[in-house]
Amino acid sequence: MAHPHDTAPSGAVAKAVSTLASLAVRYRAVRQASEALTRSLTAEDQQAQSMPDASPSKWHLAHTSWFFETFLLTPRLAGYRVFDPRFGFLFNSYYEALGARQPRPARGLITRPSIDDVLAYRAHVDAGMARLLEREVPELAPLVELGLAHEQQHQELILMDILHLFASSPLKPAYAPPRGTPDPTPPGPLRFVPVDGGLVEIGHDGQGFAFDNETPRHRVWLEPYRLADRLTTNAEWLAFMADGGYRRPELWLSDGWARVREEGWRAPLYWEEVDGRWMVMTLHGLRPLEPAAPVSHVSYYEADAYAAWAGARLPTEAEWEHAALQAEPGGRFLGAGRIDAAAALEGSGLRQMLGDLWEWTRSAYSPYPGFRPAEGAVGEYNGKFMCGQFVLRGGACITPPGHVRPSYRNFFYPHQRWMFSGVRLAKDGAGDQAQAFLDDVVAGLSLAKKSISPKYFYDAEGSRLFEAITELPEYYPTRTETALLRDAAHEIAASFPPGATLVEFGSGASVKTRILLDAAPQLSAYVPIDISHGALEEAARAIRADYPKLLVAPLAEDFTTALSLPAAVAGRPVVGFFPGSTIGNFTREEAHDFLVRASRLLGAGAQFVIGLDMVKPEPVLVAAYDDAAGVTAAFNKNLLVRMNRELGADFDLDGFAHVARWNARESRIEMHLESLRDQRVDVGGRRFRFAAGETLHTENSHKFTLEGVDRLAQSAGWRLEGRWLSADPAFAVVLLRA
Repeated sequence: MAHPHDTAPSGAVAKAVSTLASLAVRYRAVRQASEALTRSLTAEDQQAQSMPDASPSKWHLAHTSWFFETFLLTPRLAGYRVFDPRFGFLFNSYYEALGARQPRPARGLITRPSIDDVLAYRAHVDAGMARLLEREVPELAPLVELGLAHEQQHQELILMDILHLFASSPLKPAYAPPRGTPDPTPPGPLRFVPVDGGLVEIGHDGQGFAFDNETPRHRVWLEPYRLADRLTTNAEWLAFMADGGYRRPELWLSDGWARVREEGWRAPLYWEEVDGRWMVMTLHGLRPLEPAAPVSHVSYYEADAYAAWAGARLPTEAEWEHAALQAEPGGRFLGAGRIDAAAALEGSGLRQMLGDLWEWTRSAYSPYPGFRPAEGAVGEYNGKFMCGQFVLRGGACITPPGHVRPSYRNFFYPHQRWMFSGVRLAKDGAGDQAQAFLDDVVAGLSLAKKSISPKYFYDAEGSRLFEAITELPEYYPTRTETALLRDAAHEIAASFPPGATLVEFGSGASVKTRILLDAAPQLSAYVPIDISHGALEEAARAIRADYPKLLVAPLAEDFTTALSLPAAVAGRPVVGFFPGSTIGNFTREEAHDFLVRASRLLGAGAQFVIGLDMVKPEPVLVAAYDDAAGVTAAFNKNLLVRMNRELGADFDLDGFAHVARWNARESRIEMHLESLRDQRVDVGGRRFRFAAGETLHTENSHKFTLEGVDRLAQSAGWRLEGRWLSADPAFAVVLLRA
């Protein structure tokens, strides 16, 4: 991408060429968008140049017009009159074949033409392009597409350069009105998502427009790896700083450490310490630092040092692209209501892969195998800059929507910081369970509100304690759901098609699984999904023994991220099964994302049987999660026992108390472990402090209403087809269809 060089990309790939009529509409929209970005700026704002890497806004507006005039109008529109021949010197960026030009560091000295003259130049070029596009010459389309993509790049540059200019001003002016109070909700602990390696293809697939540096598509071998599920946050960066991150040369590349010392880096660009607290300069003005927002405006050197401190690394661009093709879009682009990066939305899987911030990779910007630059002057920009820079991927909150794609390659020098750049960590290998446990615990204890996933409850002792919980008089969910399934199983199963596959989200083989199998002899196959190989094999073995005619095809994956069912059940109708109100352990956003992913996994027309615990009086709910015999308390505190045993932690079991509370606002029961005094805990070589009364949040169990279930299902693309409700304490089983 050409951001570092203020220029158009070359060699457009546009096999799916737009019609010139549709391009004419897009042309007007893109050109108007550029001018809209500068409308609130004064003439003085648009003239100034804050550093050699930046350019005045006025120059960007003129340069993009020069591109259309030089490469389209002058050679292709008969009778076109160049607006001013001198502009070729002023607004050429670096095209050597087109002659001499104004030095880049001196663009701020171009006081003439005025901004009014530049706008007149744009209008002149726009009138010429309108005439040219009326001619319906199909071979023009790729070059017009190129010009529009080039202008969108400069829209991003305008905002980058204005932020740097305004940050340099002692007045700290705001480009855009201040935003409202940020959502204080943290994005949850950082988790690493495993990605299969193998021989993969990267690069543009030839469908639609791309720049030539995205081609040719080629094969790359990837070892299994893990990617962080979201961008690194300001809170996590503060921990790096507090641990001496900018003072420890062992974390830094040699050139990076030299830059730290020469320029006095001690925080990301635009961070300022004011009266003992950190502020950050944004396009919305100088604002308090938002701990939950992703850290931005960091160089490659800083990103690499942070990764070393975190015990991780940066991904390669091939790893990033391969993972991005499997991820949900979810980041924010220009026009999303804010022009700074926002905290990751709650959810599962990889988040923020496209939008919010460009993400550093460890890959040097170099040509793909077989790369050939385009012929002529328009081909100059890419090949000659493929040295000394690093690739960033994904787009940012100031990138125009629709501009980027997973194969898009941005690039900057490793010391540069003024772009909207962030950090996503990577680790080698698919990761064993012990390492994943440690990663999640360290990440969860590093949060301002400490938390850990409830999936770690279930070691052998945790599983035994949970079975004991299900027998307690206070704990109604298991026996209530089991009784409801027995009563309704034949009615539920009557709608299952012959030869269908039952897909259970969890290892299964429980009484509830067997109730459904017994009621539906027309089922031909069973697929339990679980991340635990041991639990999965045990469940599969038990079901095979008791149902010898049933094809059992276990799937060893995290059921929240599984992408495809086993080949052995391909072509059969599918029924999903998710009992136990386990969906209540998700946040609302995670539950929505899970249902969306489940729909894709199970396929169009699939059915889905889900068990859900209903909202009921608070005393009933609290008692179910804080029984008189103390079994649930032991179950909760066993998590500390497990961390001490498996991770070498030193939790004092007597220093924490089990707490269960009803959160009416979120409609959920929460389980916590409350610190009874000020104390310190060591885990995985890191020390964490607990204040008296501070809690470790260990589980949520959301409770539902039938109306809420209907809304949730519809929002995720499911239709509610049936529902069965028990007597009090109320529990429901619902049947959905994709």
